[in-house]
Amino acid sequence: MTYEQPQHVQPTQSRKRIIWPWVLGGVLLILVLCGIGSIAMSGTDDASISANVGTSTPQVPATQASTTKNAPTTKNAPALTTSQEQALKQARNYLEFSAFSRTGLIKQLRYEKFSTADATYAVDHVGADWTKQADRKAQEYLDSGMAFSRDSLVQQLKYEGFTAAQAAHGVSAVGL
Repeated sequence: MTYEQPQHVQPTQSRKRIIWPWVLGGVLLILVLCGIGSIAMSGTDDASISANVGTSTPQVPATQASTTKNAPTTKNAPALTTSQEQALKQARNYLEFSAFSRTGLIKQLRYEKFSTADATYAVDHVGADWTKQADRKAQEYLDSGMAFSRDSLVQQLKYEGFTAAQAAHGVSAVGL
């Protein structure tokens, strides 16, 4: 009598490949939703953030944004304070993890107890392209497994702090 090893390794591996993106997407969605809830309940002074939102935002070219550690880099520019440097570092970390609108990132940094001034400085100097961030956020929502109509995804992106134009661009970028 010979004993043969069952050949069940292949189906298990293929199931892991199928389930893993859903698990990761679910975890990402939970983290994002918890962050949104935390921001909403943090008592952030929206008036002070809104006052800063209308100001112009200097854009750093993408090639410079990835290589610049301490912005600004001109010779006569004042050195960053430690809190500005830390806020800028945290803003970069958040943008590597997930997409944010300008106001959403300021609110998130405020939730992390950075001052409004330091959070605004960091967001204005992180070098993000907010339209591309809207594109990324729209894709994150679709990848999460949630279903959206075009209008509902535009509304969700606007709720996240993207402008109407950025939200419309993001939704078009994902094919809705």
